[in-house]
Amino acid sequence: MRPRILVAEGNTAEARQRRVSLAGATYSESYADVLHRLAPHAVIDICYPADAGANLPDAAGLEGYDGVAITGSSLNVYSAEPEVTRQVDFARAVFASGVPFFGSCWGLQVAATAAGGSVRRSPKGREMGLARKIHVTEAGRNHPLHQGKAPVFDAPAIHTDEVDVRPAGMIVTATNAFSEVQAAEIRHDGGTFWGVQYHPEFTITDIAIIVASRAETLLDEGLFRDAADIRAYVADIEALAADPTRADIAWKFGIDADVIDPGLRTRELRNWLEAMVAPAMSARGRA
Repeated sequence: MRPRILVAEGNTAEARQRRVSLAGATYSESYADVLHRLAPHAVIDICYPADAGANLPDAAGLEGYDGVAITGSSLNVYSAEPEVTRQVDFARAVFASGVPFFGSCWGLQVAATAAGGSVRRSPKGREMGLARKIHVTEAGRNHPLHQGKAPVFDAPAIHTDEVDVRPAGMIVTATNAFSEVQAAEIRHDGGTFWGVQYHPEFTITDIAIIVASRAETLLDEGLFRDAADIRAYVADIEALAADPTRADIAWKFGIDADVIDPGLRTRELRNWLEAMVAPAMSARGRA
């Protein structure tokens, strides 16, 4: 049997349209493409829980999936807008279904909130481009989420929010100097969630797109000196994406194999597919 996976888009319709204009695909479509590369035989559906009246699976429908993944988003959990609360309710339903659950960035924040935790705006500002020196915690050293990862690594990232109050049932498996919760497992209401504050699904091209699309904000925040500085950075990152052997660019920005090598960069997703989704299929007699 082929694994059935549901990808939940974290963004509103307006944000999805903006992403398509920049990258040619929504976050959920790009996420599904990465999962397809890791599991070529998977059947992957996409849903939009931020949308009013969205056609979301009910409890029986969720149980027909072998995994559910939530993408990143430009929303803020603490805003408690309907577009947010609908997604928190959806996450609670996924937990209750017992289906293996994964989330990147916003996905981690939504799952933590659904399980009783809370999210805040980071007092350190924006973690942008790459999350540096993420290190696996003692609890994470033998956790299958990080199987095959180095003890310390970098990863694509963009966020201004972070988990503040940890829900009961959360185990922090990776951290760095910017955010205490960079990766975690959450057990809640019969379900198990694995999540990361960074973006293992992002490509190097995604880093360039994100920086270029937020140029004005990044200038205001002092992360770049001027517009020419941003253009030069984006050009370099695009060149590295086109030719990952460009050691000059990798050295210039301190970008190592943990970001350049797709196998290492997406390892958390592969680990989830192998350690959570595949056993769920077997347990249901679908493997």
